[in-house]
Amino acid sequence: MKKKYDIIIVGGGHSGIEASLSSHNLGAKVLLITMNINNIGKMSCNPSIGGIGKGQLVKEIDALGGYMGILADLSTIQFRMLNKSKGPAMWSPRAQIDRNLYIKNVYKFIKKINILEDIVIKLIIKKNKILGVKTKKKKTIKCKSVILTNGTFLNGKIFIGNKYYKGGRINEKSSLGLTNQLKKYGLLSNKMKTGTSPRICKKSINFNKIKIQKGDKNPEKFSYRESKIIKLQKNCYITYTNKKTHKIIKDNYNKSPIFKKKLNNNGPRYCPSIEEKVLKFKEKDKHQIFIEPDGFKSNIMYINGFSTCLPKKKQYKAIKTIKGLENCKILEYGYAVEYSYFNPIQLKITLETKKIKNLFLAGQINGTTGYEEAASQGLIAGINSYLKINNKKPFILKRNESYIGVLIDDLITKGTNEPYRMFTSRVEYRILLSQDNADIRLSKKGYKLGLIKKKYIKNIKKKKKKINLIIKYFNKKKIFYKKKKIIIKNLILRSEININNILNYIKNIKIIKNNLKFFKKYKIIIYNYIKYEYYIKKEKKNVKMMNKLENFKIPKNFNYLKIKSLSNEAKEKLNYLRPLSIGQASRISGISPSDINVLIIYIR
Repeated sequence: MKKKYDIIIVGGGHSGIEASLSSHNLGAKVLLITMNINNIGKMSCNPSIGGIGKGQLVKEIDALGGYMGILADLSTIQFRMLNKSKGPAMWSPRAQIDRNLYIKNVYKFIKKINILEDIVIKLIIKKNKILGVKTKKKKTIKCKSVILTNGTFLNGKIFIGNKYYKGGRINEKSSLGLTNQLKKYGLLSNKMKTGTSPRICKKSINFNKIKIQKGDKNPEKFSYRESKIIKLQKNCYITYTNKKTHKIIKDNYNKSPIFKKKLNNNGPRYCPSIEEKVLKFKEKDKHQIFIEPDGFKSNIMYINGFSTCLPKKKQYKAIKTIKGLENCKILEYGYAVEYSYFNPIQLKITLETKKIKNLFLAGQINGTTGYEEAASQGLIAGINSYLKINNKKPFILKRNESYIGVLIDDLITKGTNEPYRMFTSRVEYRILLSQDNADIRLSKKGYKLGLIKKKYIKNIKKKKKKINLIIKYFNKKKIFYKKKKIIIKNLILRSEININNILNYIKNIKIIKNNLKFFKKYKIIIYNYIKYEYYIKKEKKNVKMMNKLENFKIPKNFNYLKIKSLSNEAKEKLNYLRPLSIGQASRISGISPSDINVLIIYIR
């Protein structure tokens, strides 16, 4: 191990992996410090990657040169495209993952990184600038930059019923010391909670009583690069809670640390515990439960939708009331974790802290939830950490360019007091940012950074050229439909024509015959561009208008306090958050349109 590194990454979760690999691939001397070298890339909660809004993040990570998409593809046991009943902008890929295989695949890529098994207990800071770290094993290691990706381990406490103990994950220690040190430098910290569901023995499930949930007939994959499409898929299963389940939970509210106020209540709104579901949705007499396999050969099944921190006996009693699980054997009980996080409004758009130079925060330490949100931040923090110490321009993604841009902009302008989860509904330009065009949108940026190989850019250029050629052809070519001649574009616009049956009408025309394989692969992009052309043009027009505000830069040391026409709330928030542009200022909670108008006039 060297005595000095360019960048030290603290934490070996999904954020730490992307931060380590991106900064290493750009040319930095990197050290990853983690508590347990065998748990790098471990999935603390359900074994899946992607989902609504999250799948788009994974595609974008891949397009920029990150690794989550490749790792997911190499470890997939089932693939499904979610939201297909809705418009294509809402479609989101999701893969069920072999938990142990994922860790093995992580090591194939991470082994080129220097790794130290230790705990960072203190940052070496001088004149508000990072100089290195100190570890529990009394090592002092110098560096130019630090990226903290501590996940749920900062002051982590695990709760099961009336029992609690220190830990960031079951059977793992918590990280102590860093939170208090950063507080002394003026960083604001608070607590959040998250939870996980029980794992049960596969052999103890009565599969005759529960519904099979199969993967897609024609599965896809996340990565545009080195990965594969799954051939053999494992089934997932669906069952439901019932009145008996709910009665047991209601009768034991007094034994749940959530309701006894022993546990901080700022938990994930969109993934609540079963206790909270039963309380909030009193009119419902059942809740859907997904039973998900942990791997190809694993005997472990994850009970998705039953996150709980009730006492073990009560968890067991409640689960046994669920159809198909009457004789189940619990291998690992559900639990809740309370941990420290730092409000992300204290970060620059690069994810560097405003108070301490060359200190970057990424992942759940910023108040997010989910592997995908963490990995996105890790990638951006790794890139910007490298660029910062090499005096290069920062890498910034706008809201109209990517879901990652929306994620980071939301965090640094609005902050969060509950775990932030990405959704398609958060993205105002989602028609432009569909899951199937992430490579076209972002790979050029990844190439310019040095994270994407030239051969992929060539492939994307060929793909884009051929797509445009087919669209141009469809805009002019006429075919017979119901004994009348009609332009293919107008045919696609008809309500009875959809993505599934379009090929029946055009398979005999020359351009499709010559490019049948290509059309089948990319028909969604071609179909959607024609079907939603009007909305795409409208969104592009809105983007141009928004870009005027984004390009309207606010001077670096602008004095908001001297503008008398601004409200006091606006002065306080603008002075604290220091937005880079009028566009960013307009998205800050509490800043009114009149405040923005005053600001524009004053700057001009």
